[in-house]
Amino acid sequence: MKERIVRAVAGSLVLIALVLAVAVNIHWLWLAVFVGVNLLQSSVSRFCPLEKILQAAGMDKTSKRIN
Repeated sequence: MKERIVRAVAGSLVLIALVLAVAVNIHWLWLAVFVGVNLLQSSVSRFCPLEKILQAAGMDKTSKRIN
């Protein structure tokens, strides 16, 4: 569950950055670059800041979906 949240947040931030780059200012692309670099480093180091935030908020790997 936590991995799905991380992917959803990362994807959303990239899309938001692209929309803002087109609509507001091209410098919003730096947000997409930051997210991409963070995803790359987390795949190598196995450290993801958002996972730590979710863990601190009480979300763990074994959380079940509420039906």
